[in-house]
Amino acid sequence: MEGLTRLNGHTDVEELVVLLDERLRPVGTAPKAEVHTTTTPLHLAFSCYVFDDSGRLLLSRRAPGKRAWPGVWTNSFCGHPAPGEQMADAVTRRARRELGLGLAELRMVLPDFRYRAVAADGVVENEFCPVWTARAVGEPQPAADEVSEWRWVPWTDLLLVAERMPFLLSPWAQLQISELAVAG
Repeated sequence: MEGLTRLNGHTDVEELVVLLDERLRPVGTAPKAEVHTTTTPLHLAFSCYVFDDSGRLLLSRRAPGKRAWPGVWTNSFCGHPAPGEQMADAVTRRARRELGLGLAELRMVLPDFRYRAVAADGVVENEFCPVWTARAVGEPQPAADEVSEWRWVPWTDLLLVAERMPFLLSPWAQLQISELAVAG
């Protein structure tokens, strides 16, 4: 797959992210492992909100080993498209990798979402991050290195949490939930 390279002739792969300029044009790539620092460059990402057949949202808690915002509750999942990869394909790939889920009814709902956030330890998120929604196909079977907990929650309950206790959620989820609520 484009965007993944072999390291030292081994089967280990390195995930690359697409770097962007201020006009959101691709200007290169960098290893994902080296991007999320105290000086994170602007790069391409996505967020996805996955709903079940009853309309409940899959909320996930980031694994404790994650570089940015470990152990924090957030949207269903996030990721980065590889260089040359269609974003919808990246969303589908990441759902399988992170949550063990298939997706149906995949739809981009916030195409222009961009944010920058600084964690308590100084790690910066700086992403142009279109937001997607989808319907789950099956039950989650998350990868332990990605998700430590998950649960299905009614959207209205999540809106209340975002309003009354936003500190429980990742900074991008706080912003996205607010925009999704307005968008209807």
